[in-house]
Amino acid sequence: MDPFSWSFVAIGGVAMVFAGISKGGFGSGASFAGASILALIIAPGEALGIMLPLLMLIDALTLKPFWKQWDWVATRGMILGAVPGVALGAVFYTLTNDDAIRLMIGAMSLLYVATQLPAFLANTARTRRSLPRWMAYLAGTVSGFTSFVSHAGGPPAAMYMLSLGLSKTAYQASSVLLFWAVNIFKAVPYAFLGIFTVETLTIDLILAPFAVVGTFLGIWLHRRIPERPFFVITFILLTVTGSKLIWDALV
Repeated sequence: MDPFSWSFVAIGGVAMVFAGISKGGFGSGASFAGASILALIIAPGEALGIMLPLLMLIDALTLKPFWKQWDWVATRGMILGAVPGVALGAVFYTLTNDDAIRLMIGAMSLLYVATQLPAFLANTARTRRSLPRWMAYLAGTVSGFTSFVSHAGGPPAAMYMLSLGLSKTAYQASSVLLFWAVNIFKAVPYAFLGIFTVETLTIDLILAPFAVVGTFLGIWLHRRIPERPFFVITFILLTVTGSKLIWDALV
């Protein structure tokens, strides 16, 4: 699809509004659905390049509303763990191709649904057994890796943070701080690997208003509605897009 066509702008705009809502109000867990949607209509590497500057824009907008409301001990461990994870992701990216990236994004989409849906259906927002604090480093490493190759760092981080029994706002603030740092880490290797291009950055300028609208909508919704209706849409969207990406990668 022509990335400068009206149809692309419409689909990309929806993807970025969705990503903004997720990162702005619901802990970043499903924001990578935006990358899944874009990867259906353009090359996966190009989708990653388009998404990162927009995710960084969303990070900048959400940092102030949740400033210092995070769990610093958990977040610090995950940020430190993310550094080797991002490095591993960069190595993986240089050794793979578009179909492997499609497969990775699709697999992470379905894995997110498989791990989060049971608790959702049981109406349990958090697990009762806290994972040890050292697991923050492992969660950060996995998040750094999956975030680099598919912008899907949210689920590994969520699995750890949800076990801590954080409040809704502390969980959201911790996610905001974590991925603000992770996305900065990713920007340098993305630039060196040529993932950013003049075309992707031009598209970012077109899609940026959608990201801004989604972000402020997410911040507004965070304080006013429960998260269950949003995640119903998330599960459906990730199941459909994840399955399609895996099919395209394997056929």
